[in-house]
Amino acid sequence: MSRTKTRIRIAAFLAVPLALIPAVSYAGDKTHGGTSLGTANGNRSGNKITVETKIQTTVNGGSGGSKTGSLTSTDSNWTPPACWYEPAFSPKEIEADVKTWRSFTFFGIGSVVGDMLDLYYKDGHPYKDYNLDKQGEGMFWAAVVNPNRKDDPEASACDKMPFWVDNGKTPSEPLAVNAKVLAEYAYDELPIPETKVNMAPAGTSTVNLPTWIWLDKADFHKVSVTASLPGTGLSATTTAEPVSLHIDPGTSDAETFPASGDCTFTGGSIGEPYAKGKANQTPPCGVRYLRSTGANGSYALKATVTWKITWTSTTGEGDRLPDGTFGATQNVTVREIQSVNR
Repeated sequence: MSRTKTRIRIAAFLAVPLALIPAVSYAGDKTHGGTSLGTANGNRSGNKITVETKIQTTVNGGSGGSKTGSLTSTDSNWTPPACWYEPAFSPKEIEADVKTWRSFTFFGIGSVVGDMLDLYYKDGHPYKDYNLDKQGEGMFWAAVVNPNRKDDPEASACDKMPFWVDNGKTPSEPLAVNAKVLAEYAYDELPIPETKVNMAPAGTSTVNLPTWIWLDKADFHKVSVTASLPGTGLSATTTAEPVSLHIDPGTSDAETFPASGDCTFTGGSIGEPYAKGKANQTPPCGVRYLRSTGANGSYALKATVTWKITWTSTTGEGDRLPDGTFGATQNVTVREIQSVNR
């Protein structure tokens, strides 16, 4: 029987018993600082067996202690990867995992799955004796689901059984982890500060008078995350830099400054803090409401920051990733100026 047909037969056979097993995390010990099919971090997702990623992330630069959120890509056709393959098991770990499956007694499924795994990894279809003669010379690479995107339909794209890769070799598998995958994974991990703008007057504005808007320099600066895969020397650093703030006043009865509502970063900050004596000046970033909100109402002003994203890596590769946005709304009450005619 050909290797392709054998794989199809095994995958199809495994799909039935795995579907019967409750989604669980298997008790056991961690190995190599990572996971194996039978360890505490090995999981079944749908009809697949997946492992948790070994990728480690480090934040370089903070967000001033403010609340943080995740970026939304400005490219509607792009998102960070939902799954990939990475080094997961040594030959000895694969052998141990098969034994772990055999110890699973639920309706005798463990023995059935163990036989199928042995056919694949022990009996020469396609591997022989779990590749124990190659211990230390490579690893079995396994599917990983991005924990930030586990509900994405694309998370099911990594459906291959763990496959062997010699040390120092780059697998031909398109979804195998590489510098760009690390950079894109780090994109999801960027701690973007909550987009709450400073306003003067704060919270309550007056019809036809400008409201000044600016951002806190302590929060809005470059921030980066380095994602690395232990034991490989492979890492990538993804950097986010704030470039503009868009203001949506929450009503058509308003004017923004500038007219586009897009305030750019200048001199490391955006907008200008209000100071005494500027009440009648036009703010570099702000809004003027033309109608009051009434006794019990408010306008939902939305402020959205656009971040430019770049990446570098230990392989020398690097480039731009799609810009990202993160925004929030805050309520603004607008009052009329009361005057008395004599």
